[in-house]
Amino acid sequence: MELTGAPGFRRMEAMVKHRSHSIEFKRQVAQEFLAGEKLHGLAKRHDISRNLIRVWVGKYEAGAFDDDARAADLILEYEARIAALERLVGRQALELEFVKGALRQGRLPRNEPMSVITGPTGSPSPQDAA
Repeated sequence: MELTGAPGFRRMEAMVKHRSHSIEFKRQVAQEFLAGEKLHGLAKRHDISRNLIRVWVGKYEAGAFDDDARAADLILEYEARIAALERLVGRQALELEFVKGALRQGRLPRNEPMSVITGPTGSPSPQDAA
C-alpha cells in the first residue's frame, strides 16, 4: 500500500506473507470443500483465500495432487537410497584407509631376499649367531 500526496506521509508497502502448504493439506481442504463445506467457512478456518481454495479444488479434480504426491514419494525414496549409498561409500573409505595403514606398517625393505615358498627371511636371533 502506498500513501503519498500528504506532507509527513512516507511511502509504505504492505508486507505480503507467502506461505507454503503441503500437498496433504491442499488435498484435505479440497476434499472438505467437495464434501459440502462452505467456501467462506473453509477460508476463515484455515486462514487462506477463497480463490486459493478454488485453485486447489481444480487441481484436485484434475489429479494434479496425485502426481505431486507420487513425485514427493519418489524424491523421498531417492533420498533414502542416496543416504544408504553415502553410508556405504563412507564405510568403504574407512576400510581402504585401514588397509593402506596396514600395508604401510607391514612393508619389508626392498633389499632383503624373499622366497616365494618360505616368505621373507627372519632376522637372526642371538642363539643362531653363536
